Amino acid sequence: MRLILIRHGQTPNNVRSLLDTAIPGPGLTPLGQLQAAAVPGALAGQDIESLYISNLTRTALTAAPLAADRGLEPLVRDGLREISAGSLEMKGDRASIEAYLHAVKSWLSGDLSVRMPGADSGYEVLERFDAVVEEAASKESAAIVSHGAMIRFWAGHRGANIDWSDAKYHDLSNTGIVMMDGEPTGSDAPGGWQIHSWQGAPAGGLSGLDADGPTAEITTEENGAAQVSAGSSRNHDH
Repeated sequence: MRLILIRHGQTPNNVRSLLDTAIPGPGLTPLGQLQAAAVPGALAGQDIESLYISNLTRTALTAAPLAADRGLEPLVRDGLREISAGSLEMKGDRASIEAYLHAVKSWLSGDLSVRMPGADSGYEVLERFDAVVEEAASKESAAIVSHGAMIRFWAGHRGANIDWSDAKYHDLSNTGIVMMDGEPTGSDAPGGWQIHSWQGAPAGGLSGLDADGPTAEITTEENGAAQVSAGSSRNHDH
């Protein structure tokens, strides 16, 4: 199947540089609304049989223009929510952001047993997103509007052909779009999907001026483990 992963539009707490993962969360900024409106055009020509969103407000607002354009009813699934910040929720200091990203980097490096401070392990996060993808796989194509860290982690773990040393994988701004081809594997093991395209820039080219979250820019160490570049410490979404 073809799976289209779309990061939500810019939120006020992206601009405020806060680790904001709780339900229901804020809506979109005026820029975020413009980004959402640009998503249908960015996906022109792509077949979409079903549309899924998380239970956070920002994904519903981001999906609305696409839903209207395609005549689809968004399906709300808790499993698509952002990776919980746990005890780091609504913090914006560098140490908290680095602690959050340390867990995600550990999962991308293969250790799913690491637990987010006060929240989930990589196994638990992978399981809930996988469950929605398995449901979506009943169709030949589906779009999922989710969140920065969640898309980064799932696509990075499941994408058999991802190469973190390739600069095209370094960015995933608000309304960035990742397209993947494959089928659910039923296993925690990495792989199972091929990344067809990775559009890290915002839909319509509507940039958030570095106010679209800490997962918007990722570089790599020589050993291939994902890490956040120094410049990304000012970007905090979700």
